[in-house]
Amino acid sequence: MIRKVSVAPMMDCTDRHERYFLRLISKNILLYTEMIVSEAIDRGDKKKLLSFNINEKPVALQLGGSSPKLLANAAKLGEEFGYDEINLNLGCPSKKVQKNRFGACLMKEPDLVAECLVEMQNKTNLPVTIKTRIGYDDIDDYENLHNFITKLKNTGVSTFIIHARKAVLGKFTPKQNLNIPPLKYDIVYNLKNDFKDDNIVINGGITSTDQIKEHLTKVDGAMIGRAVYHSPYFLAEIEKNIFNNNNIPTRQEVIESLIPYIKNETEKGTQLNQIMRHTLGLFHGQTGSSFWKRYLSENLCVRDADIKKIDHIMDKVKLAPQAHSAG
Repeated sequence: MIRKVSVAPMMDCTDRHERYFLRLISKNILLYTEMIVSEAIDRGDKKKLLSFNINEKPVALQLGGSSPKLLANAAKLGEEFGYDEINLNLGCPSKKVQKNRFGACLMKEPDLVAECLVEMQNKTNLPVTIKTRIGYDDIDDYENLHNFITKLKNTGVSTFIIHARKAVLGKFTPKQNLNIPPLKYDIVYNLKNDFKDDNIVINGGITSTDQIKEHLTKVDGAMIGRAVYHSPYFLAEIEKNIFNNNNIPTRQEVIESLIPYIKNETEKGTQLNQIMRHTLGLFHGQTGSSFWKRYLSENLCVRDADIKKIDHIMDKVKLAPQAHSAG
């Protein structure tokens, strides 16, 4: 599994439509689902929760939960549905997640996390990985993180994605937890020095290919979140400068390639805005980007529209950026 550059799991962002869209721009990045709770998989519509388009691959399934049995069953289902990796979320700081005993609060329970990872690995042949923070609340010293990773490594896990901020539980909102705790990249670099045979992926605040290159001199991979969601065509720069790929579609070609997917999905009942909301930032920084966003915002709320109406809107979407020099 190549984890040189990946797109972070983001709630309400990295759904199957977003992943399909991003894959049209980049062939080399690893994509992650948004966190899917193991209990929801156990009780809910498994096909609706886990199905994805084969063109999204490689794609990893991120799970949330703290029940070894439910996580193990979800991992097994993830393999059956065709995912390439199973990732356990140990970093989400939201109060709702804490209340349900998963996410970053599990850093307080390393024995339970280890039990979960053992059971998950017993049920799947896929690589099982973790995504965590460097610490939580007042527990953010390197020794504690080192001990935590050591315990998880002893289960057989060998890939650790580290968000280089601590989580402040209860006091900060998820948004504040993405901005207020300072980034401490050196702590992640130190992990790589101490766990040379394992894959250490760094996450947090990465916004340029120069930063990615710098991180890759010290760790095995870089994971990017908000920078890609707000400006998806950043992936084109990553393809060129990190993967030495010059065969990159233009923004217009990306939209043209998305249109057949849109038609297919809307015919199955998917609402247009569920797909196109992910494309708002495609022309970020380009002349005409404001027109693109305005046009989409005015035309996304198509409900129960017949395919002819959607065809008409798609034709306009397809032509709009070219007409306003947003290429």
